Parts: sequence; C-alpha cells; structure tokens
Amino acid sequence: MIPEELRYSPQHEWVRELGDGVVRVGITHYAQEQLGDVVFVDLPEVGRKASGGTPVGEVESTKSVSEIFAPVAGEVVAVNPELEDNPALVNSDPYGAGWMLELRLADDADEQAAELLDATAYRELTDAS
Repeated sequence: MIPEELRYSPQHEWVRELGDGVVRVGITHYAQEQLGDVVFVDLPEVGRKASGGTPVGEVESTKSVSEIFAPVAGEVVAVNPELEDNPALVNSDPYGAGWMLELRLADDADEQAAELLDATAYRELTDAS
C-alpha cells in the first residue's frame, strides 16, 4: 500500500505535488501502522516557515507520541481541519482524508525534493525495517 505517484521521506512522511509550488504532506500507511490508533494530531500554524527535516507537529497514539517532520522547506499554507475532531482519519485514510498540512515550497527546496524517495525506494526502506 505505497502509492506510486507520491514521494517519501525516510521519516515516513509522504509528499504529493498539488501544483503552483505547493505540496500536501501526511504520514505513510507504514507510519500509522507503527503508531497504532491515533488519538491526537498537533499541527503547525498556517504561516509557519519550516526547514526540511525539522519537526512541525506531533502525532499522539495509544502507543506513543511521534514528531511530524517537514520533508522539504517551505511555508505552511494549510492544515487539515478535519484531524482536530477526527484524528483517526490518519489511520483509516493516511493518503487521502488523513493528510496533515500543505507547504508552499521555499526557493531552495528543489534539492531537498530531489532527495525524497520514490515508491520503490520507500518500499525497500520499509521492508528492511
């Protein structure tokens, strides 16, 4: 269950290009499986600047609390309001309704985006875990 059209970070975030320099970010099926039942998601404020690879929020589950990392540098332009009332969307639909935030890519984000994994490389990473 690793969509081919997405790119992936080694920290288990996925990235979907939306156009006009904006990407949507969430955590992967593998990540939500490792977490267990998600009970709370702490997302960044719109307007926050994020560096690639730095924490921008947290996911709390019945097992643990894990950080959400910005896979690329950018400015947060949207967060998923549905997760406030229904954090379980991260478990039930991690690549759809369970998305977390949208970033407008920073000028220097191209190099970081090029380092993201394709589906095959991400599959190899998670198979080795």
